Amino acid sequence: MNTLKILILAAILWQASTSFQSNTIGIPESGEPAAPILTAADQPELYLPLLKGKRVGLIVNQTAVLTSRDNMHLVDFLMKEGVTIAKVFVPEHGFRGQADAGEVVNSEIDKQTGLPIVSLYGNNKKPSAETLKDVDILIYDLQDVGIRFYTYISTMHYVMESCADNKKPLLIFDRPNPNGDYVDGPVLKPGYESFVGMHPIPVVHGLTVGELAKMINGEGWLKGKAKADIQVIPVKNWNHSMHYSLPIKPSPNLPNDVAIRLYPSLCYFEGTDVSSGRGTYYPFQVYGYPDPKFGEFTFTPVSIPGMSKTPPQQDKKCYGRDLRNTSLDHRFTLEYLLEAYRISGKKEKFFNTFFDKLAGSDQLRKDILAGKSESEIRESWKKELELYNILRSKYLLYP
Repeated sequence: MNTLKILILAAILWQASTSFQSNTIGIPESGEPAAPILTAADQPELYLPLLKGKRVGLIVNQTAVLTSRDNMHLVDFLMKEGVTIAKVFVPEHGFRGQADAGEVVNSEIDKQTGLPIVSLYGNNKKPSAETLKDVDILIYDLQDVGIRFYTYISTMHYVMESCADNKKPLLIFDRPNPNGDYVDGPVLKPGYESFVGMHPIPVVHGLTVGELAKMINGEGWLKGKAKADIQVIPVKNWNHSMHYSLPIKPSPNLPNDVAIRLYPSLCYFEGTDVSSGRGTYYPFQVYGYPDPKFGEFTFTPVSIPGMSKTPPQQDKKCYGRDLRNTSLDHRFTLEYLLEAYRISGKKEKFFNTFFDKLAGSDQLRKDILAGKSESEIRESWKKELELYNILRSKYLLYP
């Protein structure tokens, strides 16, 4: 390979690793640029024939875009193609992705499209028979990040359940998992199910939403072991070993690739008083607490409309660690959680009642209180991960 080719290849690799806007990721062993990654939405030839003459219900938010058409929203594309959209169902963070975590998402009429918006977050997490009366087929197209406590997959579960109850077919528009290159963390145990963890899967589950939907159906995890009539429209030119940079941030507090890779490690702080950076413009890339003993790096969480209206430790100077230069090869670790716990000296008071829901059981909290090291804690979930990986292999759609 001559010098010019080496320089071109290096430039391509650098762009793929640093750009949040690029979707053409990965270089094959041949040294030639990889084919563009095409999400399900980017392959209309696979789904438009299925929608002809149908009244369509969409489960979408700001991430449902066609990157091959300059990030045109799926709603706009379908309307342009003459598809009849009956209504739009939206998850946590709302249709435009601007509601803070846990913030109420209201049902309303969308001002830009005139379409009825039905919230699937809050008291109403499941499409009702009434809202599905004028719907013939549903499409789920939400960009997930591959973490058990990210609630878009909980929304998918309830949508599948409603489709099974009301005999409505569901198209799952698949998208790459930006944390799909590995599996790690404790597996959720029975009795700890919640909206931040509904299935017996590890924290980093290593599945796309299409693969997970197949697993939910196949393992009988829907209420009454019902089975939804699903069809997965797969991603093209992607596999689990490839890095994928999201074209649109999936939620207000996951603004870039680094935050997405650090999210499984730092989200446990949501079950403590330690700030994970909400209320800054670099959430899930820093952590800290209002005490100098936590570290030299400082930040002050403030109210930021569209990101964090009332962040933990609001208006307090926090001390901790800056992780913004973390490599995109980063994988789940307990390092930051164990370090903060040790420094705090708070013992049981370090945790709040949300922690066990995030962990999927009380075992992690008990292990930390017992003073176990990360390697000792990891040993406790090793067997469960081995069994999960066997299960996972049954449902993989990508090499």
